[in-house]
Amino acid sequence: MLSAIAEGTSELRHFAAAVDCHSTLDCMSSLGAGVKKDKDTVRVTGHGPRGLKSSWRALDAGNSGTTMRLLTGILAGQEFTTKLSGDASLQKRPMGRVVSPLREMGADIRARQDNFAPLEIRAAKLHRIVYKTPMASAQVKSAVLLAGLFADGVTSVTEPARTRDHTELALEEFGATVEKQGSTVSVHSIVAGNGGATLQARSLDIPGDLSSAVFFLAAASILPESTLLLHNVGLNPTRTAILDVLAQMGASIQMVSVRSAHGEIVGDLSVKSAPLKGGIIEGDQIPLVIDELPMLAALGPYTEEGIEIRNAAELRVKESDRISTMAENLKKMGATVDERHDGLRVEGRKAGRLRGAEIDPKDDHRIAMAFAIAALGAEGPTVIRDADCAGVSYPTFYQDLERVAER
Repeated sequence: MLSAIAEGTSELRHFAAAVDCHSTLDCMSSLGAGVKKDKDTVRVTGHGPRGLKSSWRALDAGNSGTTMRLLTGILAGQEFTTKLSGDASLQKRPMGRVVSPLREMGADIRARQDNFAPLEIRAAKLHRIVYKTPMASAQVKSAVLLAGLFADGVTSVTEPARTRDHTELALEEFGATVEKQGSTVSVHSIVAGNGGATLQARSLDIPGDLSSAVFFLAAASILPESTLLLHNVGLNPTRTAILDVLAQMGASIQMVSVRSAHGEIVGDLSVKSAPLKGGIIEGDQIPLVIDELPMLAALGPYTEEGIEIRNAAELRVKESDRISTMAENLKKMGATVDERHDGLRVEGRKAGRLRGAEIDPKDDHRIAMAFAIAALGAEGPTVIRDADCAGVSYPTFYQDLERVAER
């Protein structure tokens, strides 16, 4: 997205094969950015902050909430009207949390039932705001900051708890003026006449996704005599809370070859099998491990004390109702599960070994992958229906899992 509103051609190496990422590419291409793909390298040519053009058809964000919410921030400050939609799942996910602050900035956005896609984003002049997010959400923060690029002056966002800071780091890398003070981050406008710097194209290596790596960390942890080394994983401090959680549970994970690249921290992860204790995940930990919670819940039956997840009602408005979907499928495998309004408790190994079952991931990529890992230690075969939904974030997941397991 930033490449598309920067000046020049950016080269993004090791671009993910994930369907979500390619939904973003397709949207930016439809908006007039030049997009060329060569295996896992993508070149995006932008023409500055006013270089985007109206699309003759509605943009399709697919299943990607990140694409829809962040792109809405960019489109809110454009001088044309855009329609933005997605698949059936995405159209059920709340967009009001983004629409509301953008309207405070002057955006003209129409939403179905004032909360859901499709969205119609009309031309508007944006003004700066000082916004306090009601929930800890990196997507809401990012949408406001990206809209701030097209507002007058300096836009600030304050969060109740720390969330991922990839957007702030990327903005700095592309040349935006970003200021951070405590839990507040501010961005200066890049629109001519408002005092900000124009974004410049960059040549970047994209690190591996820790939220995808966690499935392999979990697999190696629960399978006896396992040893695994994962190369070039993104180790941004706002993402590594999952490593802290796993370490507290007794996992044997080490960071090696840690280095800085383009504002992000990258390194290799070494993991060995180890007995897991389990524990409680709650409070400020939740937004920092929100994508890894399905895998943590699936680890529950392999731990000594079980796993309890609290304060995670946000899971109910993800690609599926992840609390309900995890509870339903874990019970199918014989786990003892107590489902709650904002989380669940999964009993540990004393409750008995998991057994193979037919799993319905409700078209949710992280649920499908979590149960593929849980099935590795279960008794008997497990069948995952609609397993190709994993392609939303990790199209080659099953091939990579098979390749690693064969070793």
